[in-house]
Amino acid sequence: MSSERKIYSVAEVNRKARMVLESGVGELWVEGELSRVTIHSSGHWYFTLKDKDAAVSCAMFRNDNTRVVFTPKDGLQVQMLARASLYEANGRYQLIASEMEEAGKGSLQEQFEKLKAKLKAEGLFDEARKKPLPLLPQKIGVVTSPTGAAIRDIINVLTRRFSNIEILLAPVTVQGPSAAKSIAAAITYLNKVEQASRLLHDGSESKRDACSTIDLLIVGRGGGSIEDLWAFNEEVVARAIFESDIPVISAVGHEIDFTIADFVADVRAPTPSAAAALAVREKGDLEGVLSLHERRLRQSLKTLAQDFRLRLNQAAHSYVFREPENLLQRHRQKIQALDAQMGNSLRFAARQAQQCVDELTMAMEHRMEQKVGADRQLLVRLDSQLRLLNPLAVLGRGYSLTRKPDGTVIRSTDAVEVGETIVTQLADGKVVSNITEKE
Repeated sequence: MSSERKIYSVAEVNRKARMVLESGVGELWVEGELSRVTIHSSGHWYFTLKDKDAAVSCAMFRNDNTRVVFTPKDGLQVQMLARASLYEANGRYQLIASEMEEAGKGSLQEQFEKLKAKLKAEGLFDEARKKPLPLLPQKIGVVTSPTGAAIRDIINVLTRRFSNIEILLAPVTVQGPSAAKSIAAAITYLNKVEQASRLLHDGSESKRDACSTIDLLIVGRGGGSIEDLWAFNEEVVARAIFESDIPVISAVGHEIDFTIADFVADVRAPTPSAAAALAVREKGDLEGVLSLHERRLRQSLKTLAQDFRLRLNQAAHSYVFREPENLLQRHRQKIQALDAQMGNSLRFAARQAQQCVDELTMAMEHRMEQKVGADRQLLVRLDSQLRLLNPLAVLGRGYSLTRKPDGTVIRSTDAVEVGETIVTQLADGKVVSNITEKE
């Protein structure tokens, strides 16, 4: 019997058990509460995942847990992608996690990214439309819970930094189904208060009553889970912040928390206390800056006064004040010399112009005479040619011109008949004849 037995070591058994467990269960998503969380110096995480009925040991190694966006802590409800395994050294069954997120965050994160992309495409996050914060707001509106730590932190920081600041609280619900509408309504209300104040004072900046206008809004709450902060990821809140005429600082959660409100707001603060610090400078700092500018202004005025005094003394001892009559006489002589020079220049210019006119007149008359003579000679030549071409001039040399009574010139005997009447044009008159014979 002993020769037929297959004897396994404990290590071999555990190895087989691990292989069966890993191949049989595989990788799966599991949800539970973190407990006994240990972050090892190596960077690996070791913890227990439990629910009301069971618990299982888990590990998440450094290469995987660097992608997790939150710090694990006891009591946190999570969902994780893990594979079942067995630690061979002690035979302990465990889950090895490769991904982890807060429970419920998967669907909420998807909603967050979808709304973020939509509002970004519409331009709600554009830096160009963000309003600058006022240098020294005199009245600050705060949209938050009246009972939370956020309002206490904001009041403490504001009053410590600048005790003259007026704070107007618009109490809202910051968590739960009605929170988003409550926050959006408060932002809209404070803007209407500001608009009414401006209308009351005719919109004149010089007449603005510091106690009745709102210069800045702080919108936010303290930290919490993604579900706790979700009201600040709602579209109605984002659009209320975008449409606000008053600059808005968002102050939601802790430094690692980001909400849609942070992207839309004119300025994002990591915490409510940080928002209050961004809203106003330390009164002592401002007083120090003013004192520095006052000293520089006094020194500048002193230097300027010394410069003017020096220039006045130099002017008082200058020649113009010591010998004013001599200076006046010099300028009078200079003016007279310029006047004489100008008269000579004008007379010379007039003579030059007259000479030029005379020369142009003579040249024009000469050219006109040449033109008239040339035209007269041309006229004589044309008259002679015309006379030579005149047919009547030929008659004077003994020739005659014979026509029919209708004026037709007779060039051949064939053109007339016996008995016809003809008219002969001579140099000194006409002869009318009757044809009695043709040869």
